[in-house]
Amino acid sequence: MKYYSTRDTALRMESAEAVKMGLSRDGGLLTPVAIPQIDEAFITGLVQENYQVRAAKVMGLYLTDYSYDELLGFANNAYGTDKYDTTAVAPMRKVDDNTHCLELWHGPTSAFKDMALQMLPQLLSAALKKTGETKTACILVATSGDTGKAAMEGFANVPQTKIMVFYPQDGVSAVQEKQMVTQEGDNVGVCAVVGNFDDAQSGVKRIFSDETIREELAGKGYFLSSANSINWGRILPQVVYYISAYCDLLKTGDIAMGDKVNFCVPTGNFGDILAAYYAKRMGLPVGKLICASNKNDVLTEFLNTGVYNRNRPFHTTSSPSMDILISSNLERLLFDLSGEDDALIRTYMTALATEGKYTVSDGILASLKDQYWGGYCDEDGTFTTIADYYKNRGYLIDTHTAVAVNVMEQYRKATNDETITVFVSTASPYKFGDNVLSALGETPETDSMALIDQMYALTGVAVPARLAALRGKERRFDLSVEKAEMDNVVHNFLQ
Repeated sequence: MKYYSTRDTALRMESAEAVKMGLSRDGGLLTPVAIPQIDEAFITGLVQENYQVRAAKVMGLYLTDYSYDELLGFANNAYGTDKYDTTAVAPMRKVDDNTHCLELWHGPTSAFKDMALQMLPQLLSAALKKTGETKTACILVATSGDTGKAAMEGFANVPQTKIMVFYPQDGVSAVQEKQMVTQEGDNVGVCAVVGNFDDAQSGVKRIFSDETIREELAGKGYFLSSANSINWGRILPQVVYYISAYCDLLKTGDIAMGDKVNFCVPTGNFGDILAAYYAKRMGLPVGKLICASNKNDVLTEFLNTGVYNRNRPFHTTSSPSMDILISSNLERLLFDLSGEDDALIRTYMTALATEGKYTVSDGILASLKDQYWGGYCDEDGTFTTIADYYKNRGYLIDTHTAVAVNVMEQYRKATNDETITVFVSTASPYKFGDNVLSALGETPETDSMALIDQMYALTGVAVPARLAALRGKERRFDLSVEKAEMDNVVHNFLQ
């Protein structure tokens, strides 16, 4: 399988090179030249398999320069019981006859990012060998909260890698920050950025596209790569859990083969819901993809009007991993819907960079409306939904999951669609304990560990072991900089 850039289809490379590079040097996102197709026989063959086998077989369709045995070994390492608190890895929870929840937070950092970031370091390490790379990979990460910890957890002490994480100062939860600034590992670094996630993300992209910086780092024996969802090695493992969810519904008899299923995904950078789109493009029977946004509703407006406009107020919300106005992975979707028109994508992305907005063609807008439904949930709706699900269903959910639930119900009321719907739960409620407790009518503690204790005392819901282990951990990182100083941080980190 070859890969090319969304901004230059003449550029071709093998999957190992795409994983190693992370982001195309022209600023585009590396994408497979074709979408492999699956049929009922392929899906049926996965139903009785465990998650690790499902992952190896699905990823093998795209990573043709990796062997099945390699991928199965990686999957066993990534999703074993030493990392995940359930053998199901990504368990399905039945809420009612038409509603299921895909829980993606049972890994080491209690967030869905583990599903990809326990796999990516292994894919990258193998890619370095396959491509004969002698330099050390410097992984740059911009995080809105969860990616940073999950990436560091995955890459900590991995040979031939170093990882630097940038997060928005005052833009993550207390538990998320505690997880990052106490991270162990000789090859990790963490830095707060004054501003929001978009500031951190644009700073990382600027460094990637700066040829002078790349040449200077090469002289020191480093090359840049990414663990953000701009890296195809992040998107592909996420495709797996949508196919796995469908297999689990077949296994429990909740659906019959060929029945369509809707997925509702809390969305920020568009990677998670893009993975669902790729699963659908592969032939998985998917109905509507419901894109759930918080008060930063740029995607809702885009899916309804075809106008992407980041020129709007940025809101800091109780679902910080979705506090994003520039959804990078949308570029991959537009590339696919445009018929791989790289010139058109360059036009859109140039307009976004220079004017802060672009308008897609009528044809693309029609395709968007056919595939997607967009809605958003404000803070009151988020808190009300958390309280409702806990008090009336006995199900404790975090703020991001609550946004998905709320928008899912909006969709159902607007369309009367009774298709079985799976909403995606992206984080343990313990990661956002202050807001979850507030939603339940409590006055939250201010210390991260006190919050965890308070929630357990109130709900009795088991505390994820890795979060409990944060108690007593010393802070290792205190650096905070302006966006313009991020390149200096990288240079100093690689001294």
